[in-house]
Amino acid sequence: MKRILTLCLFAAFAHGASAQSAPPHAAGRPVHTYSIVARDPATGELGVAVQSHWFSVGSIVTWAESGVGAIATQSFVEPSYGPLGLGLMRNGKSAPDALKALLAADEGRDVRQVAFIDAQGRVAAHTGSKCIIAAGHHTGKEFSVQANLMEKATVWPAMARAFESAAGDLTDRLFAALEAAEREGGDIRGRQSAAILVVKGKSSGQPWADRIVDLRVEDHPDPIGEIKRLVKVNRAYNHMNVGDVCAAGKDWDCATREYSAAEHILPEMVEFVFWHAATLAANGRVEESLPLFKKVFAKEPIWAALVGRLPHSELLPNDPKLIERIKAQAGGRAGSP
Repeated sequence: MKRILTLCLFAAFAHGASAQSAPPHAAGRPVHTYSIVARDPATGELGVAVQSHWFSVGSIVTWAESGVGAIATQSFVEPSYGPLGLGLMRNGKSAPDALKALLAADEGRDVRQVAFIDAQGRVAAHTGSKCIIAAGHHTGKEFSVQANLMEKATVWPAMARAFESAAGDLTDRLFAALEAAEREGGDIRGRQSAAILVVKGKSSGQPWADRIVDLRVEDHPDPIGEIKRLVKVNRAYNHMNVGDVCAAGKDWDCATREYSAAEHILPEMVEFVFWHAATLAANGRVEESLPLFKKVFAKEPIWAALVGRLPHSELLPNDPKLIERIKAQAGGRAGSP
């Protein structure tokens, strides 16, 4: 186990990867699971998704970098395959060549299960001969599915069929594969945690801005269902963020469209409506904002108490008449100031 870390670090240095990117070594950690790595040919997005009966599976299995590739490393997991594999691909190695180099240096390759995909859609996967059965993988056009310790050997073929036939964006298609695995029996031990990581096809130089979806469910009786719920919330907040950018540029049609999209996805989230209204009021569109404020205050009156605090942070004009007019939409239901 120590030999792979030493030799992989050497390989990474030879190809420009950073030693500090390697995570702490976890010897013999058995993360038996099913996962998928894939690229969307239309957008170039790269993604990896996983489910396992193991706590916090996403902390060691899922790896992706915009413009570089995505990796799943599982079974008796060697976490360094993640950062070292991305380092090799970042510096010009194809997914097959990068995986081959790391496997060659790993004395524990027989208990590993790993899949790589690079930014060009080239795929490589490995299922060690000593992975606990049922174990195997299937590589297709710009994706790979892999599983071990499954109830039956039909799990990964079912994942492949589901991914290939699914509609929607890359996130939707990754979930289709995970759900197919569950329908086919999944991990023989049951369910516990899940993760999904999707990044943009081209790097902006700002990694935090290149992560489209980066979510983990550490411990839950229905980890796939819970992470799907979180993806829905994530999409709503992404629309809010775009709306804020549009509002800053005074593109009100765009801002209204994005805020409305967020509100449509999560109609129960009154905070979205509140900030939509506050942004309109702050930019002179008071008449448009008042019905929205009224809607918010009718559901959760406490938001009216926040209105008077916003001028201090320049989120509303320092205009007492405007503030009182907005608060009046609460109809006497305002919370404490």
